[in-house]
Amino acid sequence: MYQPYILFGILSVTLGLFVLGYWRYDFVALFALVVSVLTGIVPFDKAFSGFSNPAVITVGCVMVITYAITQSGVLNVVITKLEFLFKTPTIHIGFFTTMSAVLSAFMNNVGALGLMMPISIQSFINNKKSPSSILMPIAFSSELGGLITAIGTPPNLLISNFRHELTGSAFGLFDFTPVGLLLAILGVAFISLIGWRLVPEREKFNKSEDLFQISDYTTEVKVPKGSPLCNKTVKEFYTSSSADFELVAIIHKGVKKFAFGKTDNIHANDILIIQASHENLEKILESNKLTLAGDKPFSSAELSNSDIITLEAVVPPGAYIEGRSASMMNLRTRYSINLLALSRKGISFRQKLNDIRFAAGDVALLQGNAETLRDTVVDFGFLPLARRDIKIGLSRKSFLPLFFFAVSIALAAFQVLPIAFAFVVAVLALVIFKAIPVHSLYRGIDWSVLLLLAAIIPVGGAIESTGAADMISDGFMKIAGQYPLAIVLALVMFITITLSDFMNHAATAIVMAPVAVKIAHFSHVSVDPFLMAVAVGASCSFLTPIAHQNNTIVMGPGGYRFFDYIRLGLPLEILMIVAGVPLILWIWPLR
Repeated sequence: MYQPYILFGILSVTLGLFVLGYWRYDFVALFALVVSVLTGIVPFDKAFSGFSNPAVITVGCVMVITYAITQSGVLNVVITKLEFLFKTPTIHIGFFTTMSAVLSAFMNNVGALGLMMPISIQSFINNKKSPSSILMPIAFSSELGGLITAIGTPPNLLISNFRHELTGSAFGLFDFTPVGLLLAILGVAFISLIGWRLVPEREKFNKSEDLFQISDYTTEVKVPKGSPLCNKTVKEFYTSSSADFELVAIIHKGVKKFAFGKTDNIHANDILIIQASHENLEKILESNKLTLAGDKPFSSAELSNSDIITLEAVVPPGAYIEGRSASMMNLRTRYSINLLALSRKGISFRQKLNDIRFAAGDVALLQGNAETLRDTVVDFGFLPLARRDIKIGLSRKSFLPLFFFAVSIALAAFQVLPIAFAFVVAVLALVIFKAIPVHSLYRGIDWSVLLLLAAIIPVGGAIESTGAADMISDGFMKIAGQYPLAIVLALVMFITITLSDFMNHAATAIVMAPVAVKIAHFSHVSVDPFLMAVAVGASCSFLTPIAHQNNTIVMGPGGYRFFDYIRLGLPLEILMIVAGVPLILWIWPLR
């Protein structure tokens, strides 16, 4: 009797935690599951049923295949070769938004953005345009592209699986295409022709591959004879100083050394490259009797040599590095990686960098070995912003991930194999034909997303089993029942979009699907248009930086602020509702 009210309380707390962002969304979902089980809302034998859900398996497989395609370099070559087309801003933005949507229709949303983001940043810098003009458009376009197929985004897979449990028949791979493709075309056209003009232009990138203005707090100092630092180790330099600073490099006898250990010695006449605020620099100079070696401004290029490079990278939500600091990860001592600068929401930190815990959306300037830096930061979950070098003479093996992906899509489309199993076969084929190294098999999987889905699915089932869906739909129909069903459908989509702006889009789909079905049953109409409304609404979350992972990822590199998203996101959401409802009713009639 009281179970629906207990569940409403759990869902309210869950929504609050999603909005506040104190916990990662996967832990919020796990919290909701544990509380639901302990209160008897979800039976113990159903607690882990989400892990066997086909939607979870499919999402994981698509992530692996996306990673393999990205690493192959094939798409990088194709996209880069078309740069000659970028004559006007509309064509330039239209190309990248279209490509983002097309890739996202079949790839993981975050993977598609991760592929397009560095190429688009470089392209806009080369054309002397601010990358902030393109980052939000490609993030939104990648979300629109997910509307096109069942595998384009987790909400579509969840809705398809929900329909299978309800009717015994799931939506097919391309059942979402008639509505999703038209909406994606409309949305991308709006962004390319009008919407990009609503995005604020931030002059954040002053030159190629230099996100940070580091010259004002990176300084060369000289160790004269008689300095207390002579013959001291790097560790002793740190422990003897009360100032906050970072030793970036040591220049000994003209050789610049970036990778050094705590036991390396500092000698007379060495030049030290130090990061410190003005006040802390004065303390270091005075206590160690050091002198300034020069006042020439620094750039990231001057902190590199043939063996050492600098790399800008963004922290996506759920990354392994999120919540950890450089010192906790032993980036310098274990991996010979220096954290040179860190920017969060446009604000650069200038001291105690190694003790600051990384957060989603942070942009980091990292320095390390030219051969291993990129692979290492990818292993930690960073998304590099520097463009990957174009591979010359791609081998046949480079095309295998695309080939196996196309075959799996065909097998699912012609219903030769279920969607989940078709992509499992594709992953197995990648391993057998060595299109992806076995040790790299799980690098592309965002385990936080899979945990979120597996944890929230049983909670979504409880919405129906406890009668909560009946209570919500009854109350909804008392208010909206006097209006035409088209208005009711629009309200369902509006509520779904609103929830997804503040709550994870997959969780929104799971919560709203049973409610939408009850409303359809109450109105004695087909459930399909209402399920489609939920699928579209859950993926059209453009209003806030926390609404979707892609929104969060571009916030730091684009220099966006919280309310910048409303300028483009609000008209785009209105457009999706105004155009989406008639399209759904046309393709999926109520009766």
